[in-house]
Amino acid sequence: MMFEDSRRVRRPPEVTATVHAVSGLGYAPVSWSPGVRLGLRVDAEGVPPSSRPRIRLEDTPMHCPFCKNEDTRVVDSRVADEGQAIRRRRSCSECGRRFTTVESAVLAVVKRNGVTEPFSREKVMLGVRRACQGRQVDEDSLRQLAQQVEDSVRASGSAEIPSNEVGLAILQPLRELDEVAYLRFASVYRSFESVEDFQREIDDLRALPSRAANAHATAGSAAEGVDRP
Repeated sequence: MMFEDSRRVRRPPEVTATVHAVSGLGYAPVSWSPGVRLGLRVDAEGVPPSSRPRIRLEDTPMHCPFCKNEDTRVVDSRVADEGQAIRRRRSCSECGRRFTTVESAVLAVVKRNGVTEPFSREKVMLGVRRACQGRQVDEDSLRQLAQQVEDSVRASGSAEIPSNEVGLAILQPLRELDEVAYLRFASVYRSFESVEDFQREIDDLRALPSRAANAHATAGSAAEGVDRP
């Protein structure tokens, strides 16, 4: 039996849950926040069989952005961003116009003041672009760096990450992209206060090629010691 249950699902407020809209063909993921009133599948005693809330597709219509009509349908779906998102082309039955929606896994950034906001590649690119001002770094390189940063933070497996982890994820690919831009970004991110702070970072950058050469030489020596058939 399916009916509306206005009870709140007991979950910690900091937890981000995933809800699946129920249809005759399967489930489609949608957003959900703790405390939202949802239609639940319950047993005869009114107890949900699992802790995962489910809502019916007809209860969550996608409104047309042009005429606000609720009757819209998906006419095409394609994978985007190397499998990180699904782009859906929708059509409105009222005005006949079409629009695109993007569905992706939720990734939230927790700022120092406790406020959370969705992860944004554009914000990553904006911060790095400022550091790259006057340098020969094109937009394609910035987009690629932002993708690397997102892949890195998503690899943690957490739906919420502290903002400082985003900054840490930027440093390594930016160092490889442009050392001057890296110094600019690191000076702000790590709050450099003196020339000595810059000098230590520069010394570390200069030591990188030496360490890489030593590692390569060690690997070569080890390979020479292996008996060849």
